[in-house]
Amino acid sequence: MSTTVIWISISVYIIFALIVAFLSRSGKQSTMTGYFLGNRALSGVLSGLSYSATTYSAFMMVGLAGLTYQGGVGALGFEIIYFAGVSLVAFFGPRYWLVGKKYGYVTPSEMLGDRYQNKGVAFAISLFSCIFLIPYSSVQLTGIGYLLQGVTNNAIPFTTGVIIATVMAIVLVYIAGIRSVVWTDSLQAILMIVSSTIVVLLLIYGLGGFSGFFGTLEREHAEFLTVPGNGYFSIWTFLGLTLPWLFFSISNPQVSQRLYMPKSLRSLRVMLISFLVFGFFYTLISVLWGFSAVIMYPELETADLATPSLLSSDLIPPLLGVIVMVSIMAAAISTIDSILLTLSSLFSKDVYGNISKNATDKKMLTVGKFVIPVIAILAFMFAQLQLDLIAVLSVASSAGLLVTIPTIIGAFFWKRGTAAGALTSIILTSLIVIFIELTGYKPLGLASGIWAISIATILYIGVSLFTKAPAEKAEEFMGFIRENMKKHNVYTEKQKVS
Repeated sequence: MSTTVIWISISVYIIFALIVAFLSRSGKQSTMTGYFLGNRALSGVLSGLSYSATTYSAFMMVGLAGLTYQGGVGALGFEIIYFAGVSLVAFFGPRYWLVGKKYGYVTPSEMLGDRYQNKGVAFAISLFSCIFLIPYSSVQLTGIGYLLQGVTNNAIPFTTGVIIATVMAIVLVYIAGIRSVVWTDSLQAILMIVSSTIVVLLLIYGLGGFSGFFGTLEREHAEFLTVPGNGYFSIWTFLGLTLPWLFFSISNPQVSQRLYMPKSLRSLRVMLISFLVFGFFYTLISVLWGFSAVIMYPELETADLATPSLLSSDLIPPLLGVIVMVSIMAAAISTIDSILLTLSSLFSKDVYGNISKNATDKKMLTVGKFVIPVIAILAFMFAQLQLDLIAVLSVASSAGLLVTIPTIIGAFFWKRGTAAGALTSIILTSLIVIFIELTGYKPLGLASGIWAISIATILYIGVSLFTKAPAEKAEEFMGFIRENMKKHNVYTEKQKVS
């Protein structure tokens, strides 16, 4: 690809994204709810497209394609597990939405702190979310750095790509908060799915059509069509990778926070359906993309170079390759945007808001905006490590967030759950996960995600049984959900909610 054309394309994308972001502004976003949740007034389709662009970032066309290149069809099974986990949104989503609307929650950790009647719970969840999500943000930056470096044959250095993405993410967030992010996300999602579909079909056609494509795979790379295939996807590796993905939709606050944003439960359902349709097709595209790289470039130095190599191939028209490159870049930036907003809201609401005696809504919003560039700079610094295999790094970051799952499930379904149980399971298990990830030591050969969910569950239940639960709040919280879920079921056909 011509470096000049790439620079022009990036410039066009930046200008277009800025215009859309400015047009999305609707009045002054002067409250926490307005800036971080769009005043809880987002439509279903808009929410679904934004959810898709946020979730399917550099992880997919760079990360999942790279994982397919590394281990074969097991990567498809790994991503299908995520779809199974999205069913949790259908189950937990209405509950999040109902209590968010009633109690005015801005962050998932605020909800848990109130449910357990302990500000320390909200503080601990916010702190460890920052610790685990900053590396996840850096993964998106790394994906963009590798992408631009690869398609230009180092004419655009890795660091330059990361700087562009970091600055762009900060600017988009500042323009109008979540509204600018949602609108740019939606347009990016459409660009992603259309351009990547065309490109994959062109690749397959250039490699002999579907019969020739899979015939070549079966003949020359048969190990990539079975599990464990070349040995990468052993049962424990597969389980370690998939557990964080199974619970991703409720363990990752940048995702679960979006359950507060739709304007109605009907919009929430539309959001989920839109996301599932988008995700199914984008998953197939990304896996086929990875298989294409196996056929065309079987000796790549690192699996994460699969996408840059394909985009530079002769089978893809340069203009179309540039469009796909820009769509991947835009998707990664959308994920960074969402994480920046979520982490800044967690810090301002659940850290600053809990330690300051004069934490008004206006002051918390100011603090939230102040820490946005700080979080972005930390992610930028982490990205400079240029760690390999983006998909695995994404999962490692999400593995740490599994420690909140028992606390989340207990908040909705177990009255005996206590703040002591939540704090013990979150703090101690997070420290164990950090130790495993930093040292590379895997007790019994098991990944950190397996230990995270197991130890956190044991500690949460065990400590809760010996400590006092906030019975009154638990009954109020769970009773409200039961009552309104029943009302919703009664009025489903009329699309009414209480």
